[in-house]
Amino acid sequence: MLWPMKRIFIASRGNPEHMATLFRKELPSHVVTTEQPKTDDGPVPYIVVGRPLPGVIAAVPGLELVLSLNAGIEHLLASGEVPGHLPIVRLVDDGLAEGMCEWVLAQALAWHRNLLVYKDLQARGEWAPCAEKLARERTVTILGAGALGSEVARHFVRFGFKTRSWSRSGRAIEGARSFAGRDKLMDAVSGADILVNLLPMTAETADVVDAKVLAALAKGAFFINGARGGHVVDADLIGALDGGHISGAALDVFRIEPLPAEDTLWRHPKVLLSPHVAAPTHADAAVKEMAENIRRFERGEKLPHIVDRTLGY
Repeated sequence: MLWPMKRIFIASRGNPEHMATLFRKELPSHVVTTEQPKTDDGPVPYIVVGRPLPGVIAAVPGLELVLSLNAGIEHLLASGEVPGHLPIVRLVDDGLAEGMCEWVLAQALAWHRNLLVYKDLQARGEWAPCAEKLARERTVTILGAGALGSEVARHFVRFGFKTRSWSRSGRAIEGARSFAGRDKLMDAVSGADILVNLLPMTAETADVVDAKVLAALAKGAFFINGARGGHVVDADLIGALDGGHISGAALDVFRIEPLPAEDTLWRHPKVLLSPHVAAPTHADAAVKEMAENIRRFERGEKLPHIVDRTLGY
C-alpha cells in the first residue's frame, strides 16, 4: 500500500487548526493533520508539539523529527516519550527573541526609572521625586547567553547599562563582560543592580538563584525571571524581598503553572506577576522557522538548535 508522503502532525493544545493552515501554505506538498495519527494511517515523519498529553508522541508511527513549539524542551525530555535517536529541534525564531527582549526591558526600565515607586506614590497622592540614575550607572547581569539571553544582553548594552552575562560556555557578547562556569557565578552577579534569568532548565541550573546569589547583588537590586520557576528557590527570594535586600522582582514563570491561588507570590507587594507571557509563540514566525527546518531536514542539511540531550537543551 502506498502511504501519503511527508505528513506533519500538529499536536498543539492551543489553536492547531490555525497552525495547520499556515503549514499548508508554507509546505503545500505535505499532508498536515491535527488528528492523532493511527498506525494504519501510515508513517508521520514530523510532529509539532508544545506540551503534549502523555502518550501523544509515543503513539505517532514513523516519526523522524520532533519540532518543539517552545525554546524550553525539558518537558519533552522528562516525559521519556521521545526515543534517543529522534532529533528534537527547539523553536528559536525572531518573534520569541523580540518578545523576550521587550518584556525584560519593560520590567527593567520600569524599575530603573522608579515607575513602580511612582505608581505607589500616585495611589497615595504623594508628590515625592526619587533620585534618578542613568543606565551607565547601573550594572545588569544576564544568566544565560543563548538565543534569548544574548539578544537581551545586546539590548542592555545598547541602552548603556554596564552589562555582564553568565553561561556554561561563557559565550562572548559584544559590549558585555562574559563569565563562564559555576565557579564564576558569584563574580558575575556580585554587585549587580538588575539580575535577569534566561537560563535553560537543566539539572545543573535548578535552584541556581538562591540566597547566596541574591545576597551578592547590590542592596535594593531587582530580579527578573523569564526562564523557568525551577531556577529560583522561592523561599530565598521571598526572604530577600522581605528583608529589604531585594527591592522587587518581576516573575513570568513558576514551579507550578498556573500559579496556585493560595501562593504567597500573588499578594507580595514587591512582586510583579505575569502568566508566562514574556515570549509567547507567534504562529506566523514559528511556522516559517519550522517549515524551513523541515526543508533543511529533507535536503540532508544540518539543523540549527538541535537539542543536546547530554546538556539538556
